[in-house]
Amino acid sequence: MKTLKEKTGPYLYLVPCLLIFGIFLFYPFFKTIYLSLFKTNKMGQAKLFVGLGNYIDLLKSPSFYNSLSVTVIFVVIVVVGSMLIGLVGAVLCNKAFPGIRIFSTAYALPMAIASSSAAMIFKIILHPSVGIMNKILGVSINWVSDPRYALVCVAVLTAWLNSGINFLYFSAGLGNIDESIYERASVDGASSVQQFFSLTLPGLSPIMFYTLVVNIIQAFQSFGQVKILTQGGPGESTNLMVYSIYRDAFFNYRFGSAAAQSVVLFLIVMVLTLVMFKLEKKGVKY
Repeated sequence: MKTLKEKTGPYLYLVPCLLIFGIFLFYPFFKTIYLSLFKTNKMGQAKLFVGLGNYIDLLKSPSFYNSLSVTVIFVVIVVVGSMLIGLVGAVLCNKAFPGIRIFSTAYALPMAIASSSAAMIFKIILHPSVGIMNKILGVSINWVSDPRYALVCVAVLTAWLNSGINFLYFSAGLGNIDESIYERASVDGASSVQQFFSLTLPGLSPIMFYTLVVNIIQAFQSFGQVKILTQGGPGESTNLMVYSIYRDAFFNYRFGSAAAQSVVLFLIVMVLTLVMFKLEKKGVKY
């Protein structure tokens, strides 16, 4: 029979990992839920228990619903844009041709750029007087200060930033598709477009599902580019939920409300993820 040391020994190796998770993941998570049930002082200390009061206030707040709708629009633009850019880049670089490494590096480059750095560069590009965007288009638009364009600008930047890792995912997926099926399809007279929709996309469906889940989660967590480009404005046109949480906590010192919004955001992402995993079997072909 195994001794107690032999039985418990392997589990001791998990202790450092569990400690790190406990300190940096589980403790903040449960602390957030705890704070969401209280009114706090300016130091973020729980002072008055209000139960679900913070959540009820959120449901009565027009600003919360605006933030929610803005976030949904932002996530849709980012996910569709980043996946489309990554997929197109991967398909174009799937064939060997001179200079392919340069193109592959260019498509994958966004994943190596910090969102804050990209936002600073993007802010200069979109500057109303010296920005290259207005020079190219021959217009005079204050892109990040106009409610009609601000959200789209932030979303396009985020989509480009996320496209680099998507390019790598799709490139790996394309490499796993058997080339012989394309040869047989060509012999049967299938065009390139037919091969793409009938062979490539079904073959990429597992990677596409994984990429979709990851991109949605990342899009909901976008913060740096909003902070640098628009600060949630103009008005509340780019006031994403993550930025609303930041503003409530560190500008308005309403830590209880910010914690409640954090819990709501967590529940939204969790429900979306569970729904996608439920639908996985219908659209994913392994």
